[in-house]
Amino acid sequence: MPFRVMRRVEEYQDARRELDRRGLSLYRGSTFTRLVQRVGFRAPKIGELTKSWDVLLTLQFLEQYLKPAEPVVDFGANGSEILGALHRLGFRNLHGVDLEPDVVRGPYAGSIRYYVQDFMHTSYADSSFAAITAISAVEHGLDVSRLLSEVFRLLRPGGYFIGSTDYWPKKIDTDGIKLYGLDWIIFDEEEMRGFVAEARRIGLELVGDADYVAEYPLVNVFGKWYTFAWFALRKI
Repeated sequence: MPFRVMRRVEEYQDARRELDRRGLSLYRGSTFTRLVQRVGFRAPKIGELTKSWDVLLTLQFLEQYLKPAEPVVDFGANGSEILGALHRLGFRNLHGVDLEPDVVRGPYAGSIRYYVQDFMHTSYADSSFAAITAISAVEHGLDVSRLLSEVFRLLRPGGYFIGSTDYWPKKIDTDGIKLYGLDWIIFDEEEMRGFVAEARRIGLELVGDADYVAEYPLVNVFGKWYTFAWFALRKI
């Protein structure tokens, strides 16, 4: 299902165990990070436990629909596990963009091309990518039309936009709260349906049906309780 909501704690716990089992975890508490720390290097802050669910779903989707040689760019790449995990899976044409300068120190920086850029206005040529990923990135400094228009421009025909975002069916007020120096939104159901409708208007369609139901709030940031939604869109 191309639009899913994380409903139980066990979903992200089980996902982290699967990422660890497959050797794909770059999370601070992972075996990889402990080894890095043991030899005396400062381990980068990569990944979050609660984001294990959407990371695994994204990796599984890309494994199913893409070939390892196809180009992928990650929006909001600073601190994200996606590119490092894809590198371990054998993907070799990987790019990451973020406004944070530390992004250039991301995992496998010798093989993955990282750039300090605004992902709503990148320097890449039209139709550069087979897939774009964005793990908990689109809710920061959101401009839906600009974001989706840039995604459409960058994707090849039939390419995929796979991502996740903060979500709760009823509106949660985040006015005045900044994350990463940007305004922050927790999508409610109406806003999420509007996001999907705007994507369809621009030329990006869900790869199947959507289920907007949430059962329990599982994430707490600044006293705001919510969960994550995951989506997969395809360029028409």
